[in-house]
Amino acid sequence: MQNVAWVFPGQGSQSIGMGRELYESSNSAREVFREANEAMGFDLAGICFEGPEEKLRLTAYTQPAILTVSIAALKVLQDRIPQVKPVAVAGHSLGEYTALVSAGALAFQDAVRVVHKRGQFMQEAVPVGVGAMAAILGVELSKLQEICERVAIRGEVVAPANLNSPEQTVIAGHAGAVAEVAELAKSIGAKKVIPLPVSAPFHCSLMQPAADRLALELDRVTFRDLEMPLVTNVDAKCIRNASEVKTALVRQVVAPVRWVDIVRQILKGVPVTAGQIQGSPPIFVEIGPGKVLSGLIRRIDKNATVLNVEDLDSLEKTIQTLLSSA
Repeated sequence: MQNVAWVFPGQGSQSIGMGRELYESSNSAREVFREANEAMGFDLAGICFEGPEEKLRLTAYTQPAILTVSIAALKVLQDRIPQVKPVAVAGHSLGEYTALVSAGALAFQDAVRVVHKRGQFMQEAVPVGVGAMAAILGVELSKLQEICERVAIRGEVVAPANLNSPEQTVIAGHAGAVAEVAELAKSIGAKKVIPLPVSAPFHCSLMQPAADRLALELDRVTFRDLEMPLVTNVDAKCIRNASEVKTALVRQVVAPVRWVDIVRQILKGVPVTAGQIQGSPPIFVEIGPGKVLSGLIRRIDKNATVLNVEDLDSLEKTIQTLLSSA
């Protein structure tokens, strides 16, 4: 069978009703939601299925909700094709926690509790309205970095936060500085500037208070060595040892998500004990709500094969494709 890489979405992929089909059709999925409800002490499944949307959009609820739906989808996939093992895993921001659960490095209930706290810490790090994020399309990263540095030298924070594709970079920082960089980007030919409806400026230095609090929370968690390599957000490098996990997760809070480099690393072959993976580039399987990562991966490499699992229809299509590649 062709190599497969599992990738897991982050915040922004949520929608009311996510995971319901899987819950209703699979005992394994129902067990995942039961464990999440138990870990949270409230009905997380109800928030996923029924909302309200205002609550699901709150970072402290969004993060455990997406993680739970993603793990439920993974369990259903594993039930159907247990013989498929990924050569590597990765996740976008929050999705890195899901990837760690999938790799056996982090217990699911620990992960749900930690990302709930992570969401609270990130929300509380910066008062609402002080920070902002915006997606910039059609400006080279190097040019955007220069603009951010010119604006930031005046004392406010603004920097690339999500390096999503060669055509799309998300910036984060103080609201005024983000708006100024957005206008300057338009002046040099940005195709589009999209202010993001987020409650905090993630993945920039304004998140340092959240990183400090998260470090203390992670001290209470047991990490195990990974069963397969994970390509980290912060460095786009492979890790397999438990000792490397906490540092990567803490640094991730204030550093940009290097999604372009992560995808390219997986495509060229993830280093393993015996050297480079041989054979054709892996099939990417996005596991969890939405298809955000699928779209980004295709923009990074138009020849990449990308599948997804978020409901019963996508599950069946992915299983059929993976089995036919055997």
